[in-house]
Amino acid sequence: MTEPTALRPDDESGSTVCVFAACPASTAPVLSGVAGHTGGGPVRLLTAGPLAVVAQSVPAADFAPETLPERLGDPAELERCARDHHAVITAVARTAPVVPFPLATLYLSDERAVAAVAERARDFVRVLDRLRHRAEWGVKVTAAPVAPAPAAPQPAAPAAPADGRAYLARVRGRQQEREERQEVAWRTAEQVYAAVRRTAVAARRLRPQDPVLGGGGPRQLLNAALLLDHHRAAELRELAGTLAADPAIARHARIEVTGPWVPYSFARLDQGDEEERADAVL
Repeated sequence: MTEPTALRPDDESGSTVCVFAACPASTAPVLSGVAGHTGGGPVRLLTAGPLAVVAQSVPAADFAPETLPERLGDPAELERCARDHHAVITAVARTAPVVPFPLATLYLSDERAVAAVAERARDFVRVLDRLRHRAEWGVKVTAAPVAPAPAAPQPAAPAAPADGRAYLARVRGRQQEREERQEVAWRTAEQVYAAVRRTAVAARRLRPQDPVLGGGGPRQLLNAALLLDHHRAAELRELAGTLAADPAIARHARIEVTGPWVPYSFARLDQGDEEERADAVL
C-alpha cells in the first residue's frame, strides 16, 4: 500500500489528490455529506478497474513537503487531520468493505492515483473479499485490582526491632507474591485470548497500551484485534461475559470488548491469512 508522502501538483490548480480508501466499484458508497479535509474539494470516487478509489483534491500548500511535517507535528492538527481521514473511511465502510490508506497518502493527479491502485488491483480485490461482511473487534484484558491487605493488629506493647534477616525475608516474600500474581494474570489473559480467538476469522495481538496514556490504572495484559463475521458479534459478547463472570478469571483479570470497527488491523495488502503478531507482544 502507498505510504504517506507529500507531493507537488503537476498542474496549475494549486491542489493535490489525497486518497482515503479503496472499495469495490460494485458497492461504491454515496459520499454526499462527507466533508473530508478542511479546505478541500468534494470527496469523490475514481474508477480503477473493479475498484473505486475514494479521493479528494486538497490544497497543495497545506500538504507540501515544506509544510506537512510541521502540520502533523502539532498534536492538535494531527488529531484533526486523523479525524477527518477516519470519518471518510468510516462513511465508506457503512456500505462496503474497505481498504484504508494511511493518513496523507497523496498523488499528483487523479490519473496517478488510479494507476497506483490499478497496479495492485488483484491484491486489493483479495483483501476486500476477505473483509466482506466482517468487522474488527477489540478484546482488552487488564489486571484485576489488588485487594488491599488487611491492617495488622496493633501490638499491646512496643515490638522489638526486627533483625535484618527477618526484614529481607518479608521483602522477598512480597516480591514473590507479586511475581506469582503477575504470572497468574498473564496465564489468565492467554486463556481469554484462546477462547475469543475461536470466534474469529483471524486475530492479531496489538501493542499493549501504556497505562499512563489511559490515565493510569492496571497494566494491560492483552490488546487483541479480531476479524469477526457480522453474525458472530453477539456470540463474542456473550462469550466475553461468560469469561468475565468466571470467578477463576475475575480474580485476576478484567475483560473489555470494543467494536465494531473498520478492520484497519486486517486490511494490509501484504498480510496473509495467518495470525499476525505485532513487534511487541506479551
